[in-house]
Amino acid sequence: MRVAVIGAGMVGLSTAWHLVNHDVETVVFEQDDVASGSSWGNAGWLTPTIATPLPEPSVLKYGLRALLSPSSPVYVPPTLDPRLFRFLLQFARNCTQVQWERAMSSLVPLNEGALDAFAELDVPDLGVTTRPATPFLAAYRDEDAREVLVEEFRHIEKAGQPVEYELLSGDEAQAAEPAFSGAIGAAIRIHGQRFLNPAAFVRGLGEVVERRGVQVRIQRPVHAIDDDRDGVRIAGEKFDAAVIASGARLTDLARAVGVKRLVQAGRGYSFTVATEHLPQGPVYFPAERVACTPVDGRLRLAGMMEFRPVDAPRDARRIAAIRKAAAPLLRGANLDDRQDEWVGSRPCTSDGLPLIGRSRNPHVYVAGGHGMWGMTLGPVTGKLIAQQIVTGRTPDALRAVDPLR
Repeated sequence: MRVAVIGAGMVGLSTAWHLVNHDVETVVFEQDDVASGSSWGNAGWLTPTIATPLPEPSVLKYGLRALLSPSSPVYVPPTLDPRLFRFLLQFARNCTQVQWERAMSSLVPLNEGALDAFAELDVPDLGVTTRPATPFLAAYRDEDAREVLVEEFRHIEKAGQPVEYELLSGDEAQAAEPAFSGAIGAAIRIHGQRFLNPAAFVRGLGEVVERRGVQVRIQRPVHAIDDDRDGVRIAGEKFDAAVIASGARLTDLARAVGVKRLVQAGRGYSFTVATEHLPQGPVYFPAERVACTPVDGRLRLAGMMEFRPVDAPRDARRIAAIRKAAAPLLRGANLDDRQDEWVGSRPCTSDGLPLIGRSRNPHVYVAGGHGMWGMTLGPVTGKLIAQQIVTGRTPDALRAVDPLR
């Protein structure tokens, strides 16, 4: 077989890796560069325990006024874009407890295989390795605020996914993590998670697949996938199959092969700062929706969900909002000496589930729409989509995330 993969992020390169494992000749097309999209500046968490659907009842509690505020963790800038209005309406309809529980149950099979799929990619000499998140701490100002996540854990477990955690007092949290300020009055230590340097990992994975014979063609955008009887043609070349793994731009190509569910850019922001004490593992402030990760000797702060076009300019107000939210909670972090300011577009669906599987065209497959969990679920997605292409059978874990649903 000869297969084209469109997109050189975590999902696309993981797909290429597993196709090569099946002795499939593979070509990766990327319009920019390896890891140039949302794979670059995200928090780098590998946290299947808390990989949950984005549409949830609490999102609607923000209210319209909050969603229109640039300082809100979830921000919808004023717009007349009918496509965005359609997405938001569908998104709102899925922000119910019943819909969330249904989507959560659908994610469980993917979450269960996520860390094992990463273990298969481990190549330490190229930086393609992960680190145990010991500890992974979610911190709050008080115990009442903490109860929101504890309640979510109960719902996650009800959906069939176990969660291992322990509750910490404010003193215990500050002893466990000296980077916490005195404002932290309660925390949760979550067990069994991992993290990585996302840019280094994905770039290393790009090198690995090239060494294994994959052609990675950067600055080669794909504008169309043409039918060719028993296969497809891309830029005049014949392939037996193609995989659309183009992140937040997925709809551009997937619409033509019957994928009606919209993929909307949910943009996230990040930057790095120097700290007096660098945490050993990820730190999360759930109430403020700010994620912190040690990366290359600095602390990366990431957050925000901004529904805006992929190519919209970076909004400095969103960086300022992260800084303002984190400042009272961190001790010894120089939040005014920011480096690596970044915005990237997560590919979000209105029901919070990815789009993975065969399209209406039997030779074209889709792998995307993971929202905030593309890093966590990228390798298991690549593994399963490669199995489907080679065997012609749909793995059970992909039935609920059918792109034609």
